[in-house]
Amino acid sequence: MDEIRVLSPTAILGYGFPEESFLAGLAKEPHVIAVDAGSTDPGPYYLGAGKSFTDRNAVKRDLEYMIPAALERKIPVVIGTAGGSGANSHLEWNVEIIEEIAREKKLDFKLAVISAEIDKDTVRKKLGEGKITPLRPAPQITETDIDETVRIVAQMGDEPFLKALDEGADVIVAGRTYDPAVFSCLCIKEGFDPGLATHMGKILECAAIAATPGSGSDCMFAYLRKDHFEIMPLSPLRKCTPLSVAAHTLYEKSNPTKLPGPGGMLDLTNTTFDQHTENSVIVRGTKFVPKEDGYTVKLEGVKSAGHRMVSFAGARDSVLISQIDNIVAAVKERVKSNFDSYGITDFFLDFKVYGKNGVMGIFPELEFPSGGEIAIIIEAVAKTKEEAATICGFARSTMLHFGYEGRKSTAGNLAFPFSPSDFYAGEVFEFNMYHLMTVDEPCECFPIVYKMFEDGHVPQQPPVLGC
Repeated sequence: MDEIRVLSPTAILGYGFPEESFLAGLAKEPHVIAVDAGSTDPGPYYLGAGKSFTDRNAVKRDLEYMIPAALERKIPVVIGTAGGSGANSHLEWNVEIIEEIAREKKLDFKLAVISAEIDKDTVRKKLGEGKITPLRPAPQITETDIDETVRIVAQMGDEPFLKALDEGADVIVAGRTYDPAVFSCLCIKEGFDPGLATHMGKILECAAIAATPGSGSDCMFAYLRKDHFEIMPLSPLRKCTPLSVAAHTLYEKSNPTKLPGPGGMLDLTNTTFDQHTENSVIVRGTKFVPKEDGYTVKLEGVKSAGHRMVSFAGARDSVLISQIDNIVAAVKERVKSNFDSYGITDFFLDFKVYGKNGVMGIFPELEFPSGGEIAIIIEAVAKTKEEAATICGFARSTMLHFGYEGRKSTAGNLAFPFSPSDFYAGEVFEFNMYHLMTVDEPCECFPIVYKMFEDGHVPQQPPVLGC
């Protein structure tokens, strides 16, 4: 095989794509349709809550294009970080959508489900063996951190996907995944260079974001050959340039030439980006360097930080705006002193002020008057929903009637766009585990369950475990 052709329909499953772009990709006869389905970008809430940040209908819409098209062409569909965060609840959510599509369209295929959630006992054992190290600037974890963690996932590399492909999976849906792996796995299986394959996956993971103008809701296509890969958008409205592709290579990276991942890193020291056609770029020279001191996977874990209440308000009094920093500090102190003796002391209170030098404030040498109005978001986080409501409500009412020098009216200082003015924003989570764990072999933490669909249904049979 001289080349592998890879179709990336969208930046994240559920973000959508134009039908015309998808059909243009199919016309190029891809060997695999692959898509990243999640990210830590939306923060820790979705991992902690076990919910997807993508909409179910939107995810189903994308898969209704992808799965039948792939089965018709006898090529695999590969999905990583299912349900947004890739824990078991997210994976089950995504599998249910696939099962629904299979029933409705009466499809025949073999599904591989690869889980990535890690139990606490495994992490405790690895910690005791000295096999967990922090990713800077995270501190080393303790037994207490493990106990407090609500949910832990590990980020898998190519190897579990290689196992599923070897065992004949037509559709693969996996938990938390190293983003490039869903695009590179078939390429590595077929003997192509892992450095180029992984770098190609790094570009394809966000689909047409690496084009200009960029879009996360449009398709991208790549040809991987023996000594290079060629990358291009599938919409005539976009094109790839050396700058757009090189810039996306640096996306979310702290080092321009060393890109770490499961089991090793990409070395971009000798990588080149060249315009090939009007809308495509050829990339050469990227190398994969295996990790010398053992195979590691990244752990992501979250703990509960309490419950959140928020209040939205606006103000247009120029006198108040000129004193807003002092007013916020005084209101915070008033809230603290009011509840110290009452026993509500463990809370977080914050005021986000939009419109006060929010843009031009980065230029201290320039003088700009404060805007005619500001927006204020009051946020309170406490152990319980009730305590959060108490703190938020008191902070809001205190600021509403706070007396400041030069105030001309004794009525309210704030205008509220909504009634009620305070909103419960749910449980709050924070990352408390962002560490590397050394494993004995790459598939150690990622069991596979297979399901055979016949005419859209799974005959009664025991699950087959792999990996």
